[in-house]
Amino acid sequence: MVKEKYFIEIKEIIAKVLQEMGLSNPEIISEIPPNPEMGDIAFPMFKFSKELKMAPPQISGIIKEKLSSMRIIERAEVKGPYLNLFLNRKIISKEILVTALQQNVTIGTQPDKNESVLIEFSCPNTNKPLHLGHCRNNALGDSMARIYTKAGYKVNKVNLINDRGIHICKSMLAYKLFGNGVTPESAGKKSDHLVGEYYVKYAIESEKNPELEKAAQEMLVKWEQKDPETIELWTTMNKWAVDGIKKTYNRMGISFDNYQYESETYLYGKDIIAEGLKKSVFYKEADGGVWINNEDVGLDKKIVLRSDGTSIYITQDIGTAAKRSELFGFDKMIYVVGSEQIYHFQTLFAIFKKLGFTWADNCYHLSYGMVNLPEGKMKSREGKVIDADNLMELLHEMSYQVINEKHPEWSVDDMKSTAEKISLGALKYYLLNFTTSKDVMFIPEKSISFDGNTGPYLQYVTARINSLLIKAGDFKTTTAFDEYEYCETEWSVISKIADFDSVINKAALEYSPLEICSYLYELSKLYNKMYHDLQILNADTEAAKTVRLMITQSVHFVLKSGLNLLGIDSLEKM
Repeated sequence: MVKEKYFIEIKEIIAKVLQEMGLSNPEIISEIPPNPEMGDIAFPMFKFSKELKMAPPQISGIIKEKLSSMRIIERAEVKGPYLNLFLNRKIISKEILVTALQQNVTIGTQPDKNESVLIEFSCPNTNKPLHLGHCRNNALGDSMARIYTKAGYKVNKVNLINDRGIHICKSMLAYKLFGNGVTPESAGKKSDHLVGEYYVKYAIESEKNPELEKAAQEMLVKWEQKDPETIELWTTMNKWAVDGIKKTYNRMGISFDNYQYESETYLYGKDIIAEGLKKSVFYKEADGGVWINNEDVGLDKKIVLRSDGTSIYITQDIGTAAKRSELFGFDKMIYVVGSEQIYHFQTLFAIFKKLGFTWADNCYHLSYGMVNLPEGKMKSREGKVIDADNLMELLHEMSYQVINEKHPEWSVDDMKSTAEKISLGALKYYLLNFTTSKDVMFIPEKSISFDGNTGPYLQYVTARINSLLIKAGDFKTTTAFDEYEYCETEWSVISKIADFDSVINKAALEYSPLEICSYLYELSKLYNKMYHDLQILNADTEAAKTVRLMITQSVHFVLKSGLNLLGIDSLEKM
């Protein structure tokens, strides 16, 4: 945005001055002072002192003179090893506010970078419904897709459905033995929940009868041999699972551009392994198993094809990635997968490089920590999970109760609709408002709070701003601010608005929706301070009223846009 543009311009001038002083390629570092009284931006000069044989204040003094003619610098001060700059708030504030209001709902949208990003996320198994852990994965993948799109990239959201393997056969076997032909309709249950019950049933029954493990393996062999009865059961139960999971996606506001299915991709990779074997990328052991030695890159040896010729997960992942390059094309591919798979992806990416894939260096594993409950770790096999559907329903009920208490005059439909937006906002924000690598302890009561750093709080601030703007009606933005003297409170909000573009770019660069969460919360706090400290509609002058309404409108645009980057709906009233 405007402020960042000027910062770049200032850095270029400083670099040019230092080059004239004898430095060939100076790296200009800027800092935001901890106190506004110290300036809007500061440049440390001690790193140039030794080479120039000058004290930092001397260097700062020379640069200060060169910058004195810039219209956007109010004044410059030399403080120890720092050159502190105070920006001309009249000029910059006007540009920031006018730009923000012109951009409106497109605020934060970056120019087209002509690069494509493929993001793989969610990737559920078809033996159980989505649970709380999937919610974090979905929220991360969806938010990163939105952030990259806003940052100017073309994004392809891909979901690889894990619909084959021994775990799927366990649910199928339990249903075959104990299901008695029950259907979701006859049981009155959501279809993926019914499938999940038989995954738990298998775990219970296999404790009593270890022979079930052998029976599940035999069912997997039959599946691979295309046994008609097995395929029919698999097709039925997979449809139940996928149909139910897609309903959960729909409620959560998650969508994909492309679906892939493991039953179609699991054989991908075998030809690539065979070709790599010829080129000595892989080697064969005496038992016929095919391996790769990654000790040269600090990793272990890894089998990529079993001795009986069957593929394993990494075989599929190699082939699926190559197929994606062929089908979709991408400049970057991001895998959103839990941190327990860090070593797997280190190995996979090392194999990509040894195979000579041109895109090998542009793959990234966005790993995230576990989501736990206060009562302990979730275990799908034992049924000790919070299903995503049940969790969303719980949060909806909690939100509905709050709205009913605050606004009993609302219609039931309004209550339900608002409660849905609040509950989903609470869930997503809570899961995104952590460093991705950290484990999360999910506490529903904390997530749904309207106080503090939460989704509902930001939705409430947005709704309150909307109400104020409706009350204000139309306001003119012509020349009211030409000579306006901005106070520190106003400037702090305006300056924060101007940071939105750089925060989006940082969130994309660091794969971190947390950057958006932190920014929106800080912006909301700064605006609330202005809201409480200064009169807006009843300001002393028409100019002050207009400027503060422009700030308010700009904050409203940023909050709505920022919440959208997190997959959260803003509220019009609350």
